[in-house]
Amino acid sequence: MITGEIKNKVDKIWETFWTGGITNPLTVIEQFTYLLFIKGLDEKETTKEKEAEVLSIPFEGIFPKDKQHLRWHRFKQLGSPEEMYRVVSDEVFPFIKSLHGKDDSAYSKYMSDAMFLIPTPNMLAKIVDGIDHLPLKDRDVQGDLYEYLLSKLSTSGTNGQFRTPRHIIKMMVELMKPTPEDIIIDPAMGTAGFLVAASEYLSEHHNDLFLIQGLKEHFHNTMFYGNDMDRTMLRIGAMNMMLHGVDNPNIEYRDSLSEVNKDKEKYTLVLANPPFKGSLDYEAVSNDLLKIAKTKKTELLFLSLFIRILKPGGRAAVIVPDGVLFGSSKAHKTIRKEIIENHKLEAVISMPSGVFKPYAGVSTAIMIFTKTGAGGTDNVWFYDMKADGFSLDDKRNPIEENDIPDIIARFNNLEAEKQRKRTEQSFFVTIEELRENDYDLSINKYKEIEYEEVEYEEPLVILNKIEILEGEVINGIKELKDLIRG
Repeated sequence: MITGEIKNKVDKIWETFWTGGITNPLTVIEQFTYLLFIKGLDEKETTKEKEAEVLSIPFEGIFPKDKQHLRWHRFKQLGSPEEMYRVVSDEVFPFIKSLHGKDDSAYSKYMSDAMFLIPTPNMLAKIVDGIDHLPLKDRDVQGDLYEYLLSKLSTSGTNGQFRTPRHIIKMMVELMKPTPEDIIIDPAMGTAGFLVAASEYLSEHHNDLFLIQGLKEHFHNTMFYGNDMDRTMLRIGAMNMMLHGVDNPNIEYRDSLSEVNKDKEKYTLVLANPPFKGSLDYEAVSNDLLKIAKTKKTELLFLSLFIRILKPGGRAAVIVPDGVLFGSSKAHKTIRKEIIENHKLEAVISMPSGVFKPYAGVSTAIMIFTKTGAGGTDNVWFYDMKADGFSLDDKRNPIEENDIPDIIARFNNLEAEKQRKRTEQSFFVTIEELRENDYDLSINKYKEIEYEEVEYEEPLVILNKIEILEGEVINGIKELKDLIRG
């Protein structure tokens, strides 16, 4: 989470947009993002220049020699707001739109219709100055800043979309431990949070992949895939990926649940928080998804999709609303049975309802499973997350209680979980027991609560104590009256 000081700075910049006539929150975020991106490109270039200088190696950057004046640190020092406005609108903006000139690259595709909408030189000067004072060198702060900007979208989206907090995304990535050979997809990608976190994990834990040509090519061109139906989100996602060092992610404008999506057994890892509470017409949904479970509910259809698009042996860590775990409709039971009986369900991590505040108060869980096509579920690991390091109200202030490190540690050593009792925060449930309970996956179905026996005093003793207290109150009132009478 970002500090109050940074929030105030962001709010001030936001206010400049607002008072300047740009009042659509999505437009503000988009314009804000372009400028953050332009600043980020310059900072990235400066870092690489310094590294090349230290290593005494030639350096060819993004900005050619005749385009050096388009760099953030150069144009922000121009003499007048009018001159800066001319350079940014007429030169910098067309330049960033032409980056990655290949017509088929995600960046080119979604930047082609991007528009520079800041109306006046003075407004641009104020915004540039505001952004210049934001501490953007720290990657986590950049991510949190994005998170805070996106929290300003008051609507949650027509299909129940809402933002996945970065610390939850990071936890899911750490649980799945992506490898340099993985092919990773988020079929409802939004701003590409899961893909960015996976790329960060790989950069941190598999630094050698950048030294092996084949793996390096794979990382930049064939590892990351994402779909969304909002072009603004695709633009923000493409910029986000590029700023995090992925040159050419495969980001598509696509309805993942429709017939248009022909993907089958293509990916090795799904990381997603698909839309909840959406309801689609059967005609709008791919027929082979309806074969697994005939339903109009998007959260169930996405589970069918994950099974279809994963390669055998592929893994998924996905967020689902609690209703998926215990819903009693035929479709709910069918999809749970499919995952448990025909594949390998590994874990269900139940999260408190405040995790998605202030966007939504829905209770959710993370399901982790492997596609096998031949079963494999034996014992399913359940964890009851009670705290995620932030208060569970709309403010989401940092607190000490945090189960995330415990979840990661326990998931990495499931052998030690076998002796845990049902009264503890995590435990195993056998497939036989899941079958007996209609494949119900809600933790409360299996959790046992220990009740402490409390011994109370005899009723007569309690009444005597109340009588004594009442006498003391009456005496007190008498004393007060005497004092008032003087």
